[in-house]
Amino acid sequence: MDISALPYRPCVGIMLINPAGLVFVGQRLDNLVEAWQMPQGGIDKGEEPAEAAFRELGEETGTTKAEIIAESADWLTYDLPAELVPQVWKGRYRGQRQKWYAMRFTGTDADINIETRHPEFAAWRWAPHRDLPGLIVPFKRALYEAVVAEFAPLFAA
Repeated sequence: MDISALPYRPCVGIMLINPAGLVFVGQRLDNLVEAWQMPQGGIDKGEEPAEAAFRELGEETGTTKAEIIAESADWLTYDLPAELVPQVWKGRYRGQRQKWYAMRFTGTDADINIETRHPEFAAWRWAPHRDLPGLIVPFKRALYEAVVAEFAPLFAA
């Protein structure tokens, strides 16, 4: 299989920021190693990226109490490790192409419920934005560094 010939899966990512300036991260249910990530997910056919972001936020956190405050200028990509390509998304994609949204959380912690219809997270917490690249699986680290760098002005006080 020529992995480089495979397309990227269209996706969105959400940096949900609470009033204290911390970012939502969830610990994935399906990872053998401890990995925390921001909400993300695929864009359905005919769906606009911003719509997908709110849908994914609701599906993964149990709430859509948020407002978009920034959007990544470009689409960002990451490649899966070669050994994961045949296992993930039935081997149809080499990785993901993501449009990222920074969202201001307008609810309270009580509004977050990760026990959704199709749970993706075993636990969740708020984390400083600078810590995000160190929490994610290594193959997504460069993407998280780019997201944190682009949205860093939102955290300047």
